[in-house]
Amino acid sequence: MSDVESTGSTSDSTVSGPLSASRRNLLKGVAGAAGLAAVSGGLLTACGGGGSDDKKSGGSGSTKSVAGSTVTFGSNYSDPAAKTAFAALTSGATAATKVNVKINTVDHNTFQENITSYLQGTPDDLFTWFAGYRMQYFAAQGLAQKLDDVWEKIGSNFSPAAKKLSTGLDGHQYLVPIYNYPWVVFYNKSEFAKRHYTVPTTWDEYVALAKKMKGDGLIPIAFADKDGWPALGTFDILNMRINGYDYHIKLMKHEIPWTDQGVHTVFQHWAEILPLMQNGANGRIWQDAAKALEQKQAGMMFQGTNQVAAQYVTDKADLADLDFFPFPAVNPQWGQDYMDAPTDGFMLSAKAKNVDAAKAILEYIGSGPAETAYLKTDQWDVGLVNGLQVPTYNDIQKKSVQEISKCKAVAQFMDRDSDPAMADAMIKICQKFIDDPSTSSIASLQKSAESQAKAIYS
Repeated sequence: MSDVESTGSTSDSTVSGPLSASRRNLLKGVAGAAGLAAVSGGLLTACGGGGSDDKKSGGSGSTKSVAGSTVTFGSNYSDPAAKTAFAALTSGATAATKVNVKINTVDHNTFQENITSYLQGTPDDLFTWFAGYRMQYFAAQGLAQKLDDVWEKIGSNFSPAAKKLSTGLDGHQYLVPIYNYPWVVFYNKSEFAKRHYTVPTTWDEYVALAKKMKGDGLIPIAFADKDGWPALGTFDILNMRINGYDYHIKLMKHEIPWTDQGVHTVFQHWAEILPLMQNGANGRIWQDAAKALEQKQAGMMFQGTNQVAAQYVTDKADLADLDFFPFPAVNPQWGQDYMDAPTDGFMLSAKAKNVDAAKAILEYIGSGPAETAYLKTDQWDVGLVNGLQVPTYNDIQKKSVQEISKCKAVAQFMDRDSDPAMADAMIKICQKFIDDPSTSSIASLQKSAESQAKAIYS
């Protein structure tokens, strides 16, 4: 991997070897255990690694010993807007700690697909990753170092839920979180006003609106799944809306079989709206689906603010015209109580060469000033530090905080809430479903999912 100094620029390179994990990953069951924790500037709802975990290093307490040294940082922040925000964050870290940062940027999907070999080989000191199960997975493999000493210094900055999402199965902390973001239904305010559309709150209203859009010559729901992971979000929200959060998490842990009628009902509802979703999804990347919304060729798009709002920024589209609503209620028992709101952060590799300086960087990242500075550039995520005040929040970010705070619990995303191998299996199953949503196909896909789950979780 090639290096560049952290001065706002990064270099693209490839990570060697295959990555055992897929794109997004949530904490297995942590949301239910941790409950809901609100932060005034951002919101986290909880809806061993070897190395020098006994060293007290980093932050203001260690800048004298680490000043002038260099830390390498493996990054999957490859989309232009995210890349710029990350460069600003690391520049701020250098200014605060006097530690130089060299960023190695890798395409997001490539990074995920090669993470295991990367961490087993010659990884950077620090790397970007996801909270929850995916973090726990690599911690349990001994591929990441404990950050208990870092958390001793930054712990008061975060809610118990945020700490739980950063904690491994052994009870030690392995991640410093930076933000989360909701998965919601996006639309353009001007288009809704012009066509006199009303925001739907129920499934019937949602389907009726999509049909009206189709009659008006619009693509009702922009949709893409060439990368595999976006469709997992549609399954997640339908499962939580129809069967509830507890059912969803149990399914992710294979405590409920994939052949269960509840899963069948999820696919049946998806099949109902699939004709109203953008055709050819398996051959389209999500950025192109977002462009259809930007260009007002599509009326709605269900995805994360981390993607859709960020793409508007990248394309210099009218971000002020973008708005969203929580996915409509399907089962009145659950209403709109749950959503996916993934949390991202940073980890210290087991093979890190400059541990003290890397921990100094993490201590800075885990502070209010760091998150506030980061969010000056990031116009789509929301921070997690307690009492965070971010004067640069736009309407999307302010609404994100509000809507996440309304949830009784949040999930992290299927490829974070389930075993990585199961998430990979479901990526293929969802793509097959998109190609053939017939009742017989659904039954066959459920059997396939259950067969693979039995092998994976046994």
